[in-house]
Amino acid sequence: MYYFIIISVIKMKLRIKDLREDNDLSQKKISQFLMCDQSLYSKYERSEREIPLSLIIKLADFYNVSVDYLLYRTDNPHINK
Repeated sequence: MYYFIIISVIKMKLRIKDLREDNDLSQKKISQFLMCDQSLYSKYERSEREIPLSLIIKLADFYNVSVDYLLYRTDNPHINK
């Protein structure tokens, strides 16, 4: 069970970083949208800090993907599980 949790955190880090890079956005731009410091957002991407659910929802809306996609519950960005 703990292995699954660790893998999910690592995958989430990669998914939000990939989405940001795929959209040619900087960490600063995303951190401004989330109204947090760029260094804090960087820690979210590196899994050094847990991302609050409210910010996960904001990121899903921003990228027009499902929360399930961000959380690696599905590989389809527009389908909720």
